[in-house]
Order: sequence, then structure tokens, then C-alpha cells
Amino acid sequence: MAWRTRFAPAPTGYLHLGHVVNAIHVWGIARAFGGDVLLRIEDHDRTRCRAEYEEALLDDLDWLGFVPDIGRTDSFRAARHGTPHPHPQRQSDNENRYVAALAALSARDLTYVCTCTRRDIARLAPHVPGEEPRYPGTCRGARHAEGESLARRVHIANGIEPFEDRRLGHMQQSPAEQCGDLLVRDRHGQWTYQFAVAVDDMAHDIDVVIRGEDLLDSTGRQLQLAALLGREQPPQWWHHGLLVHPDGRKLSKANHDTSIRERRAAGAHAAALLGEAAFLSGLLPAARDLSIDELPALFR
Repeated sequence: MAWRTRFAPAPTGYLHLGHVVNAIHVWGIARAFGGDVLLRIEDHDRTRCRAEYEEALLDDLDWLGFVPDIGRTDSFRAARHGTPHPHPQRQSDNENRYVAALAALSARDLTYVCTCTRRDIARLAPHVPGEEPRYPGTCRGARHAEGESLARRVHIANGIEPFEDRRLGHMQQSPAEQCGDLLVRDRHGQWTYQFAVAVDDMAHDIDVVIRGEDLLDSTGRQLQLAALLGREQPPQWWHHGLLVHPDGRKLSKANHDTSIRERRAAGAHAAALLGEAAFLSGLLPAARDLSIDELPALFR
């Protein structure tokens, strides 16, 4: 039986080279070691996600040659012509799943209403400018009434969350020290990234999470959430490197924010973009055309 990973972009903008780097790792590792790829649209943020970004994202994936094993019943191009959109895995479709998960945690007295604003937290919690402030637990014992705010937090226990990363080796994190009690739903009723991902990875039976090392700090938090939700076997982790300059410097967003959509319009070829992304992420010694069929060999 094949193991399962996922490619889970958020339609908050057009696909760019950083997304391609992640897709190369997800599909390359899955194809090299007998895994299936689930495509999940992470559109939990209703204020930033747009349908046109999702449509462009799916079209770009199709053009690049990334075909998921789960999440689409037909090619995007075929589905555009008179048939329903063939994408069943969207976080915006999972409201009942998240409500049930929150109810299960609340029934065990693991959540509480939070009325703190971001400004409150930034003022009360000392932190390095530019870094996420740790929630100081202001509302943990306040026992606010349900109607005072839609925001809910989950109790995060003290202690270390150890895990093995397939690329980085043994890691350990302390979510209670890093972020404090996690927000699972904000005051507008929107589900947070950490909560939605932990719930969906459990529901979708994701065995291996393959993502950029910019999300490494999320791992301990999602491990603890998964344990609270009753997941017996947590996923394995593979955090890949990000885009880097040939001399080793990390590329800033300003250096690679041209969208795949714009690159296509300018005449770029899919194989050239794949090769560029693989080179800039350290998978190739030099930029060259790279086909989808060559991806597994990059990881064997």
C-alpha cells in the first residue's frame, strides 16, 4: 500500500518559483519512494484567498506537469469546458470537520474563549521585532462567555516535542515556549493554519509532510495538536531547503516573486522553469531543462 503526502498551496496569490521548489520535492520524493500525492487547496483564510488564484494555480500545475494522485478526477484543462470543477479537497469545504474537532477538544476542557487582539498580545508579550510574540495566557483562566468572541485557543502543554526530520535529523521544539496556547479560530470565525492543517492531515491520512524549512517551527505545534485530536501515529517530516543564490545566499522574495503565470506569458518553457527551481534549491549543480520524469532521480 502506497504512503501518502500532499501538496497544499494557499490561493492567496499566483504560483511562483518557491511553490515549484516545493512541488518538485513533493512529487519527486513521492515518485522515488512509492508515495501518492494529494492536492489540497488551503483556503481557510477567506479574506485573502480568491477563486482566480486557485484557477490559475491549477492551470500552472497542469502546465508544469504535476498531476496529483488524489484531489482531481480529471485534468484541469478538460474540466474547464462545461464540467464541474474537479477538486474535492478544499479547506473551505471542511467547516463541519473543524467544528467537530473543536467540539471534541472543548468537551475535554482543552479550549477557551480569547478576547485578546494582536495589539494586546504584542504589547503584553516581549518579543524580538519581526518575530511572532508568545501568547502570555491572558484569557486562559478568564472564563469568558461564548458570545464575547468567536476566537478560541487550545491549551498547549509545557514540554518538548521531539521528531525526526528526514533531511535535518533529530529535532525538538517547545511550542509552549515558542508560541503559547494556540489560536484555533480567530475572532472573525476563521480557522487558523495550524489547526486546519493538523485536522486535515489526520483526516487525509497524510504519512509524510514535505514542505519548506520556513515552516519548520510549525512542526511541534502540529504534533501536539495531532496528539490532542487523537492521532496515534504522527506523520514523518521532510523540510527541504529554500531558494538560494548560487553563492549560497538566500534569495529574498523580491528576487523570485515573478509569477509562473507571468513567466509563461513571457514565453518560458516548463522544463526550463523546473530546472531553474531545482538549481536554485540545490538539487542540480547547474540550471538546465528538467522534465517531470527526471524528478525521482534527484532524490534516489
